[in-house]
Amino acid sequence: MFKLYLDPGHGGNDPGATGNGLKEKNVTLDIALRIRDILNNEYHNIEVNMSRTTDTFVSLDQRTNEANSWNADYFLSIHCNAFNGSAYGYEDYIYSGLSETSQTAHYQTIMHHEILDVNELTDRGKKQANFHVLRESVMPALLSENGFITNADNAAKLANSSYRQKIARGHVNGLERAFNLQKVSSATLYKVIAGSFKKRQNADERVTYLDSKGIPSFISETTVSGDTWYRVQAGAFSKRSNAEQRLTEVKNAGIQDAYILGYQGDESGVSGYSIFGTMFLSPEQMDYFVRTVNPDAPTLGTYYLAFGRYYGLRGDVAFAQAVHETNYFRFTGVVNEEQNNFAGIGATGPDNPGASFDTPREGVLAHMQHLYAYATKKPLLEKYQLIDPRFELVQRGSAEKWEDLNGKWAVPGDQYGQMILGLYEDMVNASIIQLQNVLNQIKV
Repeated sequence: MFKLYLDPGHGGNDPGATGNGLKEKNVTLDIALRIRDILNNEYHNIEVNMSRTTDTFVSLDQRTNEANSWNADYFLSIHCNAFNGSAYGYEDYIYSGLSETSQTAHYQTIMHHEILDVNELTDRGKKQANFHVLRESVMPALLSENGFITNADNAAKLANSSYRQKIARGHVNGLERAFNLQKVSSATLYKVIAGSFKKRQNADERVTYLDSKGIPSFISETTVSGDTWYRVQAGAFSKRSNAEQRLTEVKNAGIQDAYILGYQGDESGVSGYSIFGTMFLSPEQMDYFVRTVNPDAPTLGTYYLAFGRYYGLRGDVAFAQAVHETNYFRFTGVVNEEQNNFAGIGATGPDNPGASFDTPREGVLAHMQHLYAYATKKPLLEKYQLIDPRFELVQRGSAEKWEDLNGKWAVPGDQYGQMILGLYEDMVNASIIQLQNVLNQIKV
């Protein structure tokens, strides 16, 4: 278990540096809360204790005494700089009594590099000082100075919540490298999406509004059917219950088009995305997605729904797999359209294009039977005849999750399952955007 003591500088009646409409105490608290949330939501075996989580005054002695008694592994103090308006850039500090070969100095080098890699600031160097929090903390400690509030350019960056998210991410990246932190699989995260916009300005306005309500968020770009969308993300959680709590906060703030985008795993957040499970997308949503790319694609959503429900499999994700295997049913690989082989079963190259099936319905049935063979050792349910010619050749139960198909369904395919899940996320995005467009038309 890694224990981080996170210290947002200043607070309460101590505003810290001021300039360009900003107060250091507010900026540092926002960055620190973002660091805490990223660590808690995206990493295993993390404990974070903060010197303050609101705008309150905490003495320097209180900060170091609490960290020491808690036996923290690392003390990280977040600050911003101030001078005469001309100074700018990033720097960080360790205690001046330490050598350059100390463990603390080693951590500083890693943190310094990772933070600078994302914060878009000039490098003012790794430094040492006799600051109280560095001197009196018994564990390795770092104080980061994240730009100059008194510099107009630095302050403009710090005023932007998406930029503060970058700073937080840089600190987390440094902690991950320095302490070998283990991330939760991205396929198990539940993301709270508080709006998707074609115009960046609209996304910026949504982030600013959420920020005014005390809800940290940032913008991520995603491409759906060739179009760029600016998606406002208000958290990513390994537990669905935590995501639902954040979703409630967002909706209480008046954002009614917010939703959860995520994958089913167990509550530990480490199981990955099971091949078995409940379907979320309708046949119409599946077919709509593929036809935005290939208008001539066959309508197979009904088959994936029916056979998915019968075998208890995620038929909508299997549809995404078919989209991947057939290049949106354009059949640009070794399998041709007449084979109705949407899963590439048995296809190994131009000389062996794999199995063929009489109808599209049978092609989908064979696909779902092949997935069933990988996902469980249980006997095949008897309602439908076995038509998958390679069912008995599969190592039964060797791939309970989509990521487990890596190197099995596709060789070498070390990212095969992740590519399928990425396509599935695009399908979900497309269905949400389609729904939003319908709602907007109704409002008009």
